[in-house]
Amino acid sequence: MGSRIVVTGGGTGIGRAIATALLPQASQVVIVGRRDQVLREAARELAPLAPPGVQISPLACDLTVPAEVERLAGILHRGSAIDVLVCNAGGNLGVGAGDDLESVATGWRADFDANVLSAVLLTHALRDHIRRPGGRIIAMSSIAALRGSGSYGAAKAAVNAWVLSLSQELAADGITVNAVAPGFVPATPFWEDRIAADPSVRTKRMATIPMGRPGTPEEVAAAVAYLAGPGAEWTTGQILQVNGGTLLGRG
Repeated sequence: MGSRIVVTGGGTGIGRAIATALLPQASQVVIVGRRDQVLREAARELAPLAPPGVQISPLACDLTVPAEVERLAGILHRGSAIDVLVCNAGGNLGVGAGDDLESVATGWRADFDANVLSAVLLTHALRDHIRRPGGRIIAMSSIAALRGSGSYGAAKAAVNAWVLSLSQELAADGITVNAVAPGFVPATPFWEDRIAADPSVRTKRMATIPMGRPGTPEEVAAAVAYLAGPGAEWTTGQILQVNGGTLLGRG
């Protein structure tokens, strides 16, 4: 029997690549995001890639709004226990905030909500519905959490701290909690607009990568698939860096 899998931010970019990578082990993949039409298009395009019998379910939700998360959790509770929860939704929303205090506060709150609350609220709402033992919770961090990047880096550092704490809370239940922290992956909505506005961004980022090339959404998804698979049953409380050597491991 396949796994019941939930991927937030699953309509585009890395989230969509994760949903694709997890199809072979799934009975159902639920892709969650704010834009219903984007999710429906993604589900239609994923369907031919899925093994026979695998259900792909698009569910729209603003994961920063508690009432919407409650509604989504109610829907998900109607089905069997969730085997894999991938908290991938997020983004760098504080870019371009003004210098006045109101703008600074707005930018920092936006990044915290989008990257931290989007993961924390849904995980809390589904905590009693994660399979015990054997459930997997995987959050999306970033190289920015350890290199520094204003409000976005601070938010991703908070994701790391939350993952470490939650992994200890759920270890006795046989649930693993880990994060994947990508480096420069330009073929994503996260980077595409910035590179279009300033092509030198790509050159500057590439100069910091010892392996001499950017990463791909599929490579990040492969790291998530490992943490969601049978080989990672004893791996918990880890931040898996996927960055081509830009940032070396830290103990």
